[in-house]
Amino acid sequence: MLDKNGEQWEMVFSTNSLYQAEILKAVLEEENIVSVVINKQDSSYLAFGEAELYVKCEDILHAKQLATKFNTHE
Repeated sequence: MLDKNGEQWEMVFSTNSLYQAEILKAVLEEENIVSVVINKQDSSYLAFGEAELYVKCEDILHAKQLATKFNTHE
């Protein structure tokens, strides 16, 4: 995914629970990793769709390590 400045972003985490994506976003911010949550859930039926968490490409390795750690502690 490209932003308006032409920077490349990659998805690091996807979940059907928006709150989990927001918690991981806070964890990444503590590590000075800029991230954005894109909510692709249906507004009428929250069981459909996912919340996706994206980070800039230069942060992908560290972010994936933190996401893996986060997944094992849920």
